[in-house]
Amino acid sequence: MNEKIQSNQHIQQEHPDYAQRARTWRRYRDIYAGGEQFRENAAEYLVRRLKEPPEVYQERLGRVFYENYVGSIVDWYAATLMREEPVIELTDGSGPSRDFFAQFIQNCDQRGTTLTQFFRQQLTEALVCGKAYVVVDFPRTSGEARTRAEEDAQGRSRAYLMGYTADEVINWSYDARGEMEWVVIRTSLLKQDGVKSLGWKKETRWIYYDRENYEIYEQGQQIELVERGRHGFAGIGRVPVFELRVGEGLWLTNKAATLQLEHFNKSNALGWALTMGLFAMPVIYSDREWSQVVGESYYIQLGPQDRFGWAEPDGKVYQIASENLNRLKDEIYRVSYLMQQAGDSGGSMQSGLSKQWDFSVTQEILSAYGDVVKDSMRNILNAVSAARQDELTVDVTGLDSFDITDFSTEAADAQSLLNLGIESPTLKKQIFKRVALKYLCDARQEVKDRIAEEIDSQ
Repeated sequence: MNEKIQSNQHIQQEHPDYAQRARTWRRYRDIYAGGEQFRENAAEYLVRRLKEPPEVYQERLGRVFYENYVGSIVDWYAATLMREEPVIELTDGSGPSRDFFAQFIQNCDQRGTTLTQFFRQQLTEALVCGKAYVVVDFPRTSGEARTRAEEDAQGRSRAYLMGYTADEVINWSYDARGEMEWVVIRTSLLKQDGVKSLGWKKETRWIYYDRENYEIYEQGQQIELVERGRHGFAGIGRVPVFELRVGEGLWLTNKAATLQLEHFNKSNALGWALTMGLFAMPVIYSDREWSQVVGESYYIQLGPQDRFGWAEPDGKVYQIASENLNRLKDEIYRVSYLMQQAGDSGGSMQSGLSKQWDFSVTQEILSAYGDVVKDSMRNILNAVSAARQDELTVDVTGLDSFDITDFSTEAADAQSLLNLGIESPTLKKQIFKRVALKYLCDARQEVKDRIAEEIDSQ
């Protein structure tokens, strides 16, 4: 057994970075999700005023509401970036290898999830928590396969992906070259306690990977080792865990979270003040001692010099608060690189060129996210190819069309490049493939592969 896991206590240890950020990740998930999830934890975010009576604070908690800008921004980025499927090009490799990858792209997790859908989920996780993890696994079957054909027939070579969140990967180690040496993943789920039992119990599992082996522990009466063996990447000597990470400047929730919470507290304070303003307080102007009871079913008797009125705000503080809320909303969009959403957006129609200028910064950020996703896809697919010994190279392009320009513009640009008369058959083939595959982005992968092969054979 690896010396790093000689005791069960090791798998329960948490990396210092994990211990520092775990609470932050939980807070960011609430901010992103909003809705009832945020309301259930609202006491952690609604600031209690100095010496505020508990009854008043509890009433404010009962009336809490949340305007979720961050969640919409994150979902917009993920949806816009993955609006079209990436172009996956396979070079070399045999027919069975190409068939496997065509099926893998359509069902990468053995649950019917396409590769694009899977990475959209991972990108969303990375935008919320700064990073996400992908594990490549292979089915485990009894016996040994003597040939590659037997391995394929038994399904042992059918790689699939599993996604893990940032707070599920609790410990890890990298070598001097920045490559992962080992990692510990902790997951929890509710399971029915027995076949006929109506009760449920929480099951905790730890999965350990190093460059050759895996080990699985489960929490029973104590933590027990339930499975161990060599994983599918042992042949290439690497940990089958991949990290999809965005830089600090691209970590959207981290940039906007404090502004979103400030907006939440200010908007709830304004909402509470407006509600209280609807119940105006009576004011009696009198030099006499006042002892009468005032209410809906009572009347009051005033002397000749007495006066009666209502105490209510004049509205100036409401106007200031409303302006401050608008400024906070605009700042949330600004730090998220969506300046076109900040401020008053006029209702006038925009030309295509004007729209491009307005989205120029946003487009650069989307391109940066596209590079992160493409690099992650490329690394995983090529690692799967190496582990399967397919002798096949995978390249990933695309993720650069964000509905700012239409396909006619792309086709016109390609025609202009061809009209330059550059005598390069390779250039022409690459232009034809790029335009064709972008136009057919929603086609099945085997169709795209066949079109690419036909263009290359011309």
